[in-house]
Amino acid sequence: MDEIAKQIEELKVIPVVAIENADVTDRLADALAQGGIPCAEITLRTDAGLAAIKSLAKRSDFLVGAGTVNNAEQAASAMDAGAKFIVAPGFNPRTVQWCVENKASVFPGTSNPTDLEQALEFGLDVVKFFPAEAMGGVETLKAFHGPYRSIRFMPTGGINMKNLLDYLSLPYVIGCGGSWMANSNLIAEGRFDEVTRLAAETVRLVKEFQSQTF
Repeated sequence: MDEIAKQIEELKVIPVVAIENADVTDRLADALAQGGIPCAEITLRTDAGLAAIKSLAKRSDFLVGAGTVNNAEQAASAMDAGAKFIVAPGFNPRTVQWCVENKASVFPGTSNPTDLEQALEFGLDVVKFFPAEAMGGVETLKAFHGPYRSIRFMPTGGINMKNLLDYLSLPYVIGCGGSWMANSNLIAEGRFDEVTRLAAETVRLVKEFQSQTF
């Protein structure tokens, strides 16, 4: 597991953010950090994605990655903007190859054994599991773990505070991605106090779970 994956494992949660206005990027980062989650996967679904990544990359107190990366060209642009990791919804061999060759931390989306076989072929030991809930959630991950014990997962898709701990209870899950802490409506409405509240509530939930587990 590389250094970025270790940082994600410590945080346990990655806010997945689609931002429409890069001007509010620092306010968003401050809100998440104040809530105890100094990290975000900024998706490239919007035109403001790369600008937001570039802004966050200047901060030494915040871990920023690029999400919804669909090809090698987008991966290159995101890394040039300062992204520390690349997340893809699916497994594009050319994108993964570019990341491996350029020593970029990459978490491609997987949803079946064939995807996991490809991950092993590229030497990856941490992958995204997407869309987690739609693909069977925790039970599917348990089934994957049997034949693929060297792989660890970052589930994303349909995860929220109600089912977060179900995933984190699996030792081969390093952390979960989700938009519940900073969804598009909260950002558009400037409700950054609510972003902080939701982030803090998520951190509290995770810490209580860890204290009971260890």
